[in-house]
Amino acid sequence: MDVRIGVVNTAKELTVELGDDADAASVHAALAAALADEGGVFSLVDARGRTVAVPADKVAYIDVDPGDGSKPFGFS
Repeated sequence: MDVRIGVVNTAKELTVELGDDADAASVHAALAAALADEGGVFSLVDARGRTVAVPADKVAYIDVDPGDGSKPFGFS
């Protein structure tokens, strides 16, 4: 599963590839918990074991792609 994180006042977004055992609900829950904690940090561990952390109040959006293999390809 791929997660794209938009950061406030930044043109580029962060892309994190999570392991196969991750689900969208856990990503949303982690963000909600970080936002509930004043000064909290939203962090994810990618498929290679690296940690990506962003101050929760700087997260503009998250885009969760489940990666179920339904992406189009070819010349259509």
